[in-house]
Amino acid sequence: MASQSQKKTPRAGFAALIGRPNVGKSTLLNALTGEKIAIVSPKPQTTRNRILGVVTRPEGQVAFIDTPGIHQAKGELNRYMVEAAISAAEEVDLVLFLIEPPQGETLDVTPGNRAILERLQKVGKPTFLVINKIDSIPKAKLLPLIALYGQEFPFAEVVPISAREKDGVEHLFEVVLGHLPEGEPIFAEDMLTDQQERVLVAEYIREQVLRHCRQEIPYSTAVLVDVFDESEREPRPGTPPGQLGGLIRIAASIYVERDSQKAILIGKQGQMLKLIGTDARKSVQRLLGAHVYLDLRVRVEARWSERAAGLRKLGYE
Repeated sequence: MASQSQKKTPRAGFAALIGRPNVGKSTLLNALTGEKIAIVSPKPQTTRNRILGVVTRPEGQVAFIDTPGIHQAKGELNRYMVEAAISAAEEVDLVLFLIEPPQGETLDVTPGNRAILERLQKVGKPTFLVINKIDSIPKAKLLPLIALYGQEFPFAEVVPISAREKDGVEHLFEVVLGHLPEGEPIFAEDMLTDQQERVLVAEYIREQVLRHCRQEIPYSTAVLVDVFDESEREPRPGTPPGQLGGLIRIAASIYVERDSQKAILIGKQGQMLKLIGTDARKSVQRLLGAHVYLDLRVRVEARWSERAAGLRKLGYE
């Protein structure tokens, strides 16, 4: 039996998830933490802010930071998102650069990924190449893809995974932890994220807008929670364990940029907004463990994504 002195010193630190839109950063964060911290959508630029997810084990703690996808930054909102991602890379101990295998026969480093690697060269932090969605390509293509990216950047490690299937995710955690400095946990052991409940609620609502609305709507949408009334949150005495108890009353505003977008979001006789509200309420109830009364309103804030003042008003500081 190992003596007390032979026990490994715990490790702790920060790791940023960096990459192009839609490579699976948010799916990976959720897989690592075992909880739905970041919303997921097939539409690009789903994540707009940095999101912290903390994984604590006896052997150490990793604080993962999910970041917006790095893309061509046109407009205030896009510039804000790219800056959030790059600044996260500058502040962490380790960078996880996520890519997905190219579709088709040709293996190459895309211009977008090459531009990110150039930025990471300047940042100068130890960087892993994390190849996600390996379930989507033949294994014979992996080694050539790894060799190709190895010519572009001196990666500290290369870890192939499938975040959706949770294949290789545990191994990734172990390798990340092994590269972090020795030290005690940075956050409390029971901390999972720094996202407040009302922020997560707003994101869950926006997720349903992404799911249900036409292509032109999601990128002009922001959600603010106006009322978060917990006065009836405590379950009534005698509520069986595991069942929803109590009531939380939430009012939220969905902001768009034009009246035509508002009309689409509300839908004929309010059916689209009702559908969004119904599906969002289900997700929010699971998050909060209580019954939820959800009141949604659609408001127009002209060209908010193009103006610094509009970003500040809608919570993008």
